[in-house]
Amino acid sequence: MAVLHKLILLGGMLLLCLGQAQAAGTEQEDSQAARALLEKALAYYHDNGDKAFAAFSRQGEFVDKDRYVFVVDTKGVMLASGGPSSALIGRDVSDVLGPDVQKAFKEALKVPEANGIQQAEYRWQNWSDGKVERKRVYYQRIGERILAVGYYLPRASAEQAMALLNEAATDLTKDEKGTLTAINSLKGGYLQDDLYVFVVDLDTQRYVAHGTNLRLINTDFNKIKDPEGKPVGEPILALIARQDHGEYAYRWKNPVTGKVEDKHAYLKKVGHFLVAVGYYSP
Repeated sequence: MAVLHKLILLGGMLLLCLGQAQAAGTEQEDSQAARALLEKALAYYHDNGDKAFAAFSRQGEFVDKDRYVFVVDTKGVMLASGGPSSALIGRDVSDVLGPDVQKAFKEALKVPEANGIQQAEYRWQNWSDGKVERKRVYYQRIGERILAVGYYLPRASAEQAMALLNEAATDLTKDEKGTLTAINSLKGGYLQDDLYVFVVDLDTQRYVAHGTNLRLINTDFNKIKDPEGKPVGEPILALIARQDHGEYAYRWKNPVTGKVEDKHAYLKKVGHFLVAVGYYSP
């Protein structure tokens, strides 16, 4: 039985590693495709100058799935876009963009043209699902123009989930009431894209904090099941009763995509609380 248990654990670890490798591969492919599209746009702009804006702003060779070329000038005016920002063409967008986009734009203006292609991250609406998501952009300044192509980053990683769990556990130890209040405020750093924290009081076995669904507060965690009726709370409580930390895989709704997906949760016992953060597999 001991040998069988070890083989099952090993198999689970291999599947987890494979899933992480596939996610990394997807991001690498997106990154390469975005950069290649920008290089193609730069070459086209070199040959056609500002006449290239018409090609950049229509559905065609400069739009690849949710990746598209956009151009702003150094004053912040949108000059071309093959995506939803085409509605902003001709407008000064420097004042209507979020702080992270403004920061990225200001940094872009500081980079000499000779430095070649640069990259930045900010949040932007994904036109495929309507969600505001993290986006990585490759860009290059050509004179008074900044040409760019971005792609939306995949789901948060296992490393990010573990980091958020450790942060929440540490904060809960220092300030129990304040941390629970912050988690339930659905902000305060405990909600990061599709990552969120939930906390269960092990004495009462009821939720005391949840990063996305306040309707679960004070409900019996022991009775929680996945959308297909498979127990989730009961096996997690049984696991954490035997050890101070652990992991558990189940199916749950992703707050970003709105779909039921495979989820891998990291668990930690902090005093009489169970603290958990899970990441969604691709």
